[in-house]
Amino acid sequence: MKSKASAVWKGDLKGGEGHISTKSSALNDVSYTFKTRFEGADGTNPEELVAAAHAGCYSMALSNILAGSDMTPESVSTEATVTLEMLEGGPTVTNVHLVVKASVPGASAEAFMEAANKAKEGCPISRLLNADITMDASLI
Repeated sequence: MKSKASAVWKGDLKGGEGHISTKSSALNDVSYTFKTRFEGADGTNPEELVAAAHAGCYSMALSNILAGSDMTPESVSTEATVTLEMLEGGPTVTNVHLVVKASVPGASAEAFMEAANKAKEGCPISRLLNADITMDASLI
């Protein structure tokens, strides 16, 4: 399976503007700028989109691992925070922190954490990233 997205940037780095689109039209000419990426202005940026992808991927992976261990979840909620730092070599994604809350009837804390860690290591977006990926996971 191949997924496609595109981005167009116009202008210089600080004064320019980009637009991101996906083939599915989930994103259609969504604007991003230097300020949304590096200064916290309202709007999206590539790191936010990576966070969304990682959260979605992780939730699906954990649900699959739990179900495969006879622990069908009622829900898995994941929030991913991507940290972008200015390092000597340039802006670098240095960390992804996952906060996971799951409702899994009958699951022990030990079995849940085993599945949570397996999903953290094995979800395709985790494997894509060359960053330290941390996580807080809890049953609710």
